[in-house]
Amino acid sequence: MRSGFDVVGNAHIALRLGLTGGIGSGKSTVAALFAKMGAAVIDADAISRAATGTGGLAIDALRAAFGPSMLTAEGSLDRDQMRSLAYSDPSVKARLEGIVHPLVGQAIAEQARQAQASSARCILFDIPLLVESSHWRSTLDRVLVVDCREETQIQRVTTRNGLSAEQVRKIIASQAPRGSRLRAADAVVFNDGITIENLAVQVRELGTQFKL
Repeated sequence: MRSGFDVVGNAHIALRLGLTGGIGSGKSTVAALFAKMGAAVIDADAISRAATGTGGLAIDALRAAFGPSMLTAEGSLDRDQMRSLAYSDPSVKARLEGIVHPLVGQAIAEQARQAQASSARCILFDIPLLVESSHWRSTLDRVLVVDCREETQIQRVTTRNGLSAEQVRKIIASQAPRGSRLRAADAVVFNDGITIENLAVQVRELGTQFKL
């Protein structure tokens, strides 16, 4: 396993830390805390949203694959409509991923190259579907999972996004089971029933462990 402090020739090698967790677990908050400690954060979901947003790189292909009715009036992917369609037809999800995932992968690779060139001590890859993918484990030095109870996920997402509890349960069911994420983890942040200050303490302790 590579160290974030190895040097090959004159090239610094950053620690590659994968961050994942179920919807509503608090990944974005943890990523922001790592960023404050100097980690270069690459947010796969933000990249995906940009690719499927108005003028995004995936829009023309999405329009050709699914028709203009799958886009909003502003020309972005109608995520709610696509989510409903994908739940009813698994082939839709595969077609969507076939369009979006290569673009996201290219953007992640480019951002990682930029972070490496800037001599970042840690590159944090915020990947919601890290455990579901066969690609990521072999490319990372450590995997950090943000964990909480399913009841907490539902409460957070219904409050934050206005989705129904049933909609959130469907999203949770479409993601890797909690046990699978925990088994894939090198470290776990338990983000349930605690304050942001308590969460920050956990993250700082991990930062010390990872020598950030």
